[in-house]
Amino acid sequence: MNAKKIVAGAVAATVAAGGAAALALGGGDGSARAQGAAALGTAQVTRGDLVDTEEVDGTLTFAGEETVRTGASGVVTAAPEEGRSIGRGRSLLRVDDRPVTLMYGNLPMYRTLSVGAEGTDVRQLERNLDALGYDVTVDEEFTSATAEAVRRWQDDRGLPETGRVDPSQAVFLPGAVRVKEVKAPKGARTSPGQPALTVTGTRRVVHVDLDAGKQDLAKKGARVTVELPGGHRAKGTVSHVGSVAEQSGTQQDPKTTVDVEITLDGNARTGGLDRAPVTVELESERRANVLSVPVEALLALREGGFGVEVVEGAARRIVPVRTGAFGGGRVEVTGAGLREGVKVGVPVT
Repeated sequence: MNAKKIVAGAVAATVAAGGAAALALGGGDGSARAQGAAALGTAQVTRGDLVDTEEVDGTLTFAGEETVRTGASGVVTAAPEEGRSIGRGRSLLRVDDRPVTLMYGNLPMYRTLSVGAEGTDVRQLERNLDALGYDVTVDEEFTSATAEAVRRWQDDRGLPETGRVDPSQAVFLPGAVRVKEVKAPKGARTSPGQPALTVTGTRRVVHVDLDAGKQDLAKKGARVTVELPGGHRAKGTVSHVGSVAEQSGTQQDPKTTVDVEITLDGNARTGGLDRAPVTVELESERRANVLSVPVEALLALREGGFGVEVVEGAARRIVPVRTGAFGGGRVEVTGAGLREGVKVGVPVT
């Protein structure tokens, strides 16, 4: 929101409530007489950074949506519940009562691995076997020792102990996942390459479809505040800003937006909600090392503009000020004699 509009609105509200009357400036010394002013307290002029923010709508969700396809063929005999988290070594689903196991890695399983195979996919498999507690040398060679480790793993999983791993037995994904949607439910028939599940990562993020005209509000690495369901407020960091604008809305009301992703701090109290609406405070302006006063300290002057009432012991005088940025209920001010620590009048509430 525009700072000047906020300031003007706050002053107008204060005047309407009787908290401060319009003032008429006297002589050249800037003294003035308040007409019917209400009781005043005091606040200090402070120096520091002033941050103006703008609120935008966002959605609380999970990072990294992906479709899971397996190499298994048959009837799905067990499928996970939506919302369930699955980690390394656990079953994504069961086909013909045999488990399809999640393992971690970025390379999809595109071939059967057996003695004699070499490559990065062998290393990826061996790294998982090692992490699951099976004695194996992690390199790029599928040896007889690797086959023995595979047979022990297959025995524990209830699979035929062949010493070979094929795409029907394992799926490689970057990390632990959360089931968003079951594409192949229990009782359905599945085949290689058919979508079985839609999953996401387990990391909570906030997604914002930001108006393209406001793209400057979102800078990668910037800190933001998010109001979560239930009124909780959490800190986060802008982790991604899209470089391609997307069209949405209707023909009568078209919208052009860019994708913005915010990663929440680890202590955020998000609960288990997915696709929940949230409000995001983005920084629109920052003024470094400026003097500021509470917005309610401003007085509307009859001659135009604003002033503040400087309090010096029992004496009070009006000082005309020029306003600048707004943020956190304060407004940047400059004026003759204003400095850090000076007391100004504010309405008593």
